[in-house]
Amino acid sequence: MGASQRSENQKTASRWAPETERGTHRFEITNYSLLKAFRPDEFIQSATFTVGGNNWCISYWPSGHVKDEDEGDDEEDPTEYVSVYLQRLHKTTELKALCNIWLLNPATGASSAVCSHDASWGARNFLEKSALEASFVQGDCLIIECDVTVIMGTPMSRSETVCEIKVPPSDVLDSLGNLLGDEKWADVKFKVDGEVFHAHKFVLAMRSPVFEAELYGPMRDKKMKTIPIEDMQPAVFKGMLHFIYKDSLPAMDDLDEHETREMVKHLLVAADRYGLDRMKVLCESVLCNGLDVENVANILILADQHHCSQLKDACIGFINSSNMLVDVLANPVFARLKRACPAVIAEICGKSAKSRKIRF
Repeated sequence: MGASQRSENQKTASRWAPETERGTHRFEITNYSLLKAFRPDEFIQSATFTVGGNNWCISYWPSGHVKDEDEGDDEEDPTEYVSVYLQRLHKTTELKALCNIWLLNPATGASSAVCSHDASWGARNFLEKSALEASFVQGDCLIIECDVTVIMGTPMSRSETVCEIKVPPSDVLDSLGNLLGDEKWADVKFKVDGEVFHAHKFVLAMRSPVFEAELYGPMRDKKMKTIPIEDMQPAVFKGMLHFIYKDSLPAMDDLDEHETREMVKHLLVAADRYGLDRMKVLCESVLCNGLDVENVANILILADQHHCSQLKDACIGFINSSNMLVDVLANPVFARLKRACPAVIAEICGKSAKSRKIRF
């Protein structure tokens, strides 16, 4: 009797690969306090936007969407919540679409309070009104974003034989980030207001032209074992090292809104000082998302001093907006802006004069 032959384990795979079209719409609601006059089942809508050949809009119900009688009982009082929906306009054919709806955090620009897609493309009890107004309404403004993915057509699945060798994902960025705070391979020390930080010369030089010149340039001090850092707080230097090693701003969950904004300001100054352009723009973005009447003048001064063109334009646009200019002019900080940045005042005057006559 002959030896039995081992059968091969043939692997096959199939793929369903539909064509999709994706779009994101930002709905900014200004003068949010006026919505307190709305009764339940009254709503506002965004402008129409198009994704996948279909027209859509975001509807926002500030006092809740009271359900129909045939939808069953609900222990929650819908009038204590805001309701948010994605609505498809001009329905002529059936389609399949997914959506995510979220609010933007005004202090960090990060998304939160996400509502994933469901059968109704939104949520009646999206978020309690008190929580929304405490965390997401700033400068009398609320920002909602909706991401829509439309499935186009019905593609066929096809089977094929698979020959596959699994390759692990790249971990080079994780490995680089893990060097942060590791003294084993560190070859340079910094002293910031009495606190010592260990780092790696090649990483600093690779990320910052200022560190490159300081550590490897002809004017470097070869005998200096510890480099002193003046005019910077230890927490700010630590946050800058976090960006250098991990390419992201440090977490600030333990800080309140004001403390977060002040930390980001200091990080922006540090980024400008050490030539960290991406970190500088990240800080600009966070500050831009948190502009209000009380802080816009100070942030504009900072933007002008550190050549932050995008943040500067955003501040000037905020000041010149029809519902903000008078309030900003009444703020005592505006007098400091006039003294510190006369050229900026001239720019604001020039843009404002086109639409209104106000003396600065």
